[in-house]
Amino acid sequence: MFQKSRLSIAFLTLISLFHKSTAIKCFNCNSANNSACLDVNDIDPEMRGIIIPVVHCETAIPNPVAQNFFCRKIVQTIYHPHHDSEIRVTRNCAWVPGDKECYTVYNSDHAEIVCQCFADYCNSADSTDPTSGTILFLALAACLYFYR
Repeated sequence: MFQKSRLSIAFLTLISLFHKSTAIKCFNCNSANNSACLDVNDIDPEMRGIIIPVVHCETAIPNPVAQNFFCRKIVQTIYHPHHDSEIRVTRNCAWVPGDKECYTVYNSDHAEIVCQCFADYCNSADSTDPTSGTILFLALAACLYFYR
């Protein structure tokens, strides 16, 4: 009987982690019209949600491919022919993941570094945090502990 209780607790823990991953919240901004988007971490945490919009991804945009949402941060360097390059940062929700956590794209008029992450507000970071891997490891460890 006690063994079933421990297994049930482990199962419910895993389900709650899955729900958290699908109900993700991301910063949603573009430095072209909100200069605070350039570096979200420069803003006092108490004011951050007021200055930088936060969206619940599953309600903010329709999910055209029925996959889990995640956060994305794009840092673009836009090349101008007659003056200095411009840095633009975009933070938003996304639903089609890339093969890598971060990748770089080069075009004739701009270059961009695209990073994806899978935890609430994770697109505020200078680089992404391996939170998903940590959560998965802890969930597996909990299952092994409760199942033995």
